[in-house]
Amino acid sequence: MSNVLVVATHPDDETLGCGGTLLKHRDNGDEIYWVIVTAINEGYNHNFILQRNRQVAAVSLRYKFSKVFELGYAPNTLFDGVFSNLVADIRDVFYAVNPNVIYLPFKNDVHSDHRITFQAAYSCAKTFRLPSVARILMMETLSETEFAPSISSDSFSPNVFVDITEYIEYKLDIMSLYKSELEAPPSPRSLRAIKALATYRGAMAGCSCAESFMLLKEIM
Repeated sequence: MSNVLVVATHPDDETLGCGGTLLKHRDNGDEIYWVIVTAINEGYNHNFILQRNRQVAAVSLRYKFSKVFELGYAPNTLFDGVFSNLVADIRDVFYAVNPNVIYLPFKNDVHSDHRITFQAAYSCAKTFRLPSVARILMMETLSETEFAPSISSDSFSPNVFVDITEYIEYKLDIMSLYKSELEAPPSPRSLRAIKALATYRGAMAGCSCAESFMLLKEIM
């Protein structure tokens, strides 16, 4: 059994990036944990805040996370001098979970909050400080990852694929809980686009549907 931790900058990143893989971990007997870096609080409509909180609670129940850590940073503010605090908060989560497998945002996602989250989390995963970690992967988040600059040093180039054929419909059902985030096709935040990406990655991996990742570290 492994402790598996997904670091999501925003609620829904975990489902877009590795929802099927998390379900597969769970069914294989692993403990799964969810870190949500940002939260919608001040400056948003009260009903919208309540809706988002209900969405997070419902998603957590569907995955059966062992624990959810909500860090509460305001969206689009991670560049405003809070980096050291973010590192400390993520480090505390890592120490509490002692993860064996960590899923992180892609380091070149177009959203600055994703890039900063990656930098903060990866800095906490040094082996001599967190010896439990055996595997670190970056995940592919539709509407962010594909908009990275199209040059080899910045593009997402997957080298790990997880067959999620039996989980794709469940992943889509969970994503449907994020009613405030879904959009109609051809938006990348549509259910059709999510399934299309899974089908494409599956074709690369020799299965019907897959999620893809970039492996940063593996200790065997």
